[in-house]
Amino acid sequence: MRNTARWAAALGLTAAAVCGPLTGAAVAAPGAAPSSLYAPSALVLTTGHGDDAATATAERAVTLTCAPTASGTHPAAARACAELRGVGGEPDALKPADDVMCAKVHDPVVVTVQGVWQGKRVAYERGFGNACMRDAVGGGLFAF
Repeated sequence: MRNTARWAAALGLTAAAVCGPLTGAAVAAPGAAPSSLYAPSALVLTTGHGDDAATATAERAVTLTCAPTASGTHPAAARACAELRGVGGEPDALKPADDVMCAKVHDPVVVTVQGVWQGKRVAYERGFGNACMRDAVGGGLFAF
């Protein structure tokens, strides 16, 4: 039951992060100038122990907004946004760091990224053999 409550909270944060920035545009008067020159970039990131998000024990969830400035509950928002900008908002394109050596201990973790990146929907889930392998791929993005 605790897993269900945690994932429900994470999904609630996702909805708030995704829909919140979009509400201002919905109420703009026809012909009025947009309130922002930036396409929305609001994401919810989660991490947990397990092989996939459906069965994982949720550990943490953070919000990340990258436009117009880096913000949210992510502890390294500026670095995370810079990493995402470097791969065009595609977490699949993140590559492992060359200088990281991880033990071959099987302690699976899973990360998810849900939301909007520059107006485009993002839905990402990836499992890693352990936390070291996760951190080698998304050192700034998944550092929360």
